[in-house]
Amino acid sequence: MRTQTWFEALYQCQQLGAPYVLVTVLNAAGSTPREAGSKMVVTADSVHDTIGGGHLEFKSIELARHLLLENRDCQQIHSFPLASTLGQCCGGAVKVLLEAKAAHCQHVAVFGAGHVAQALVPILAQLPLQIHWVDSRAQLFEHTPVAANVDTVVDDDPVGEIARLPDNCWLVILTHNHQLDYELVLNALRQKRFDYVGMIGSDTKARRFETRLRNRGLNDQDLAPLVSPIGNLSVPGKRPIEVAVSISAQIIERLNQPQNHAPRPQRSSNLPLTKESEV
Repeated sequence: MRTQTWFEALYQCQQLGAPYVLVTVLNAAGSTPREAGSKMVVTADSVHDTIGGGHLEFKSIELARHLLLENRDCQQIHSFPLASTLGQCCGGAVKVLLEAKAAHCQHVAVFGAGHVAQALVPILAQLPLQIHWVDSRAQLFEHTPVAANVDTVVDDDPVGEIARLPDNCWLVILTHNHQLDYELVLNALRQKRFDYVGMIGSDTKARRFETRLRNRGLNDQDLAPLVSPIGNLSVPGKRPIEVAVSISAQIIERLNQPQNHAPRPQRSSNLPLTKESEV
């Protein structure tokens, strides 16, 4: 990772799901190298931006690297009198906040915020995932609490969000509109960057989509990432929570497979149709 500003490094780490520590000067009293609000980002092998250099920065980096080894989300505050503790002659005092973010290596994009998604996302949020939750209807997110590893995205053009997703993101398509489902699947498969594109629906819907996609020029290799009906077929039921558990089971299975490649499910007509009342 090249040298960047702390903000650029933070954005890149979040996009990649890479672990990092954001170091912030909370309070600076007296003569100090940098003012309150100064930040830097520390990763396992790089440092981006500065909180003033010297022993203060060296010690902060050392503490940050210890937090990275723990691989957990946490916060710590450390106070440093610059003269006596760190051998710096500034004579001031600095209070530093370290915010560690553990690795969330796998990104998942959930398209649709209907009943199934509302049941699914809280389950997925408890897994080591970074979740991007996309819908064009802002009101569906207004009273929905989300975990720290869930980003809600309101976009009138959900298909356009696909280009913004990181490589190897897993897509879960649960929208209320069959044509939108098709456009999402088509665009995702054409980009050839995703190895899992799951879509809710029946066998009939899946077969019709496959025919349309082949008519648009996609071949067997292009279609390989498409999993529809989505979900673990051993989990029955059509209620939103049952479908959510089925999808979660498949995601968990993939997470625990070597290189995150789980066996492809066999299609079955037992999974629900994509009715607006369900998704």
